[in-house]
Amino acid sequence: MDAKRILYIAQEITPYLPESEIATTCRHLPQGIQERGREIRTFMPRFGVINERRNQLHEVIRLSGMNLIIDDTDHPLIIKVASIPTARMQVYFIDNDDFFQRRSALVDENGDEYEDNDDRSIFFVRGVLETIKKLRWIPDLIHCHGWMSALTPLYIKRMYADDPCFRDTKVVYSVYNDGFQLPLNKHFASKLKSDGAKDSDVKLLKNDPSFVSLSKLAIDLSDGVIQGSETIHTDIAAHIANKKRIAFLPYPSRETYIDEINGFYDTLMGVSK
Repeated sequence: MDAKRILYIAQEITPYLPESEIATTCRHLPQGIQERGREIRTFMPRFGVINERRNQLHEVIRLSGMNLIIDDTDHPLIIKVASIPTARMQVYFIDNDDFFQRRSALVDENGDEYEDNDDRSIFFVRGVLETIKKLRWIPDLIHCHGWMSALTPLYIKRMYADDPCFRDTKVVYSVYNDGFQLPLNKHFASKLKSDGAKDSDVKLLKNDPSFVSLSKLAIDLSDGVIQGSETIHTDIAAHIANKKRIAFLPYPSRETYIDEINGFYDTLMGVSK
């Protein structure tokens, strides 16, 4: 089966956030894949640092209005959209006043990581998947970038396993050097279990809700893994090497990465060229 529809779930995209390895990749990869004949949708969080007026974001009323329950609390889901005219590409933004109306993305003004980054990650991933359902746009493949998207394989393979929108969807996770320093909330695993995760899925997070454990969870439940940074954490690299059943694309050349990833999608979907 050809992967005609690709959903990108990105932690950051330039020009909405400053250039970085993830932000630059997620700006050019979706455009390149679209130019190669596939249909794409791209999502990122609407962090408070993003200037809505300058970037011409506007709310999509027909998609907004849902509430997501995170840790027994209702949080309204707001969907916004903007266009990158030079790329003929739309970007959808997941927004919520509790989680994303702050002056910076993942750390506060003192450089300290936000204590609720676990809840923000859950809300972001669930927000994307619920919005895709509301769009009635069924993706053949989901490609995740950045640790804030790392829960996507878990939600697709467990919580949304029987949902017709995602039943046959393949998931690719790109591993970057974008780690956080402090462990996430100690109740992170319990929150995921209350959402439908299995004990076996979140056992690493129960005792060690670290960047390495979260990355391993994403890798274990993905259909394919791409090395997004030239060097990655040694424990994560070793974990990937031990997962022989999972398709793996080593760090691709910056000159050819779009074509390499495009071919990787075909490999995952069983398309022969």
